[in-house]
Amino acid sequence: MRIVVLVKPVPDTASGGERLRPTDWRLDRAAVPAVVNANDEYALESALKLTEAHGGEVHLVSMAGANAPETMRKALAMGAASGTLVSDEALGGSDTVATTRVLAAALRGLEYDLVLAGADTSDGVAGVVPAGVAALLRLPYLSYAAKIEPDPDARRVRVHRISPTGYDILEAPMPALIVATQALGEPRYPSLKGIMAARSKSIETRTLSDVAGSAAGDESAHLAPGKVGGAAATSEVVGAEAPPPRAATRVIREPADEAARQLVAFLAERRIV
Repeated sequence: MRIVVLVKPVPDTASGGERLRPTDWRLDRAAVPAVVNANDEYALESALKLTEAHGGEVHLVSMAGANAPETMRKALAMGAASGTLVSDEALGGSDTVATTRVLAAALRGLEYDLVLAGADTSDGVAGVVPAGVAALLRLPYLSYAAKIEPDPDARRVRVHRISPTGYDILEAPMPALIVATQALGEPRYPSLKGIMAARSKSIETRTLSDVAGSAAGDESAHLAPGKVGGAAATSEVVGAEAPPPRAATRVIREPADEAARQLVAFLAERRIV
């Protein structure tokens, strides 16, 4: 099986170094260490397990800055075979619409049986890019997968999708796009052997014009330099401010009945009508 996993380098929230640029309120990514988006790691782990069970290999696709290969090496160390990075200065500040179009165009140049993606990213939390990619590529879209059961011979895949009442069973022809969840299992840690092997694995870097050439029909017009990036974004951050300092904590230590009474009174005082 040939599986593509969409991955994104995101700011490492544990570094404590997140900074916004006052000129445009965009994250200064050069000043913040990057890691592989956590939800994408769950998708990658699932893809690796599927290729271990059915044969094949995993390929990464990412749209990010020029320093992204360093972050992508961790995903390669986990077991992915190769990667494609779409990187271009014109893409800086792109919104989810442009990101969707770029990733879809990048996928058009690849062969795959499945595309896996995380539910959302920690720096954007939109959760709409995988659905948009599936729509542009006319792929079956199977969301919130807790279990993935491909049948390569029949060219079909079955997914247990998490629902409010348990799960639904969806079945679709391959190729298909699947959104992974944490229910698929904890991502593995890269082994020393994997880390060493990742140094020699290939990451192909493609520019905006490269992927625009792979776009279908009039989609390439949406990938012109003036149609992507911050200037063409459909949303804009107009300001940012730190949250107010946390107020003093009130601890209730009375017996249960009295504690419940005080808690209700506390909430009633702060109720917004």
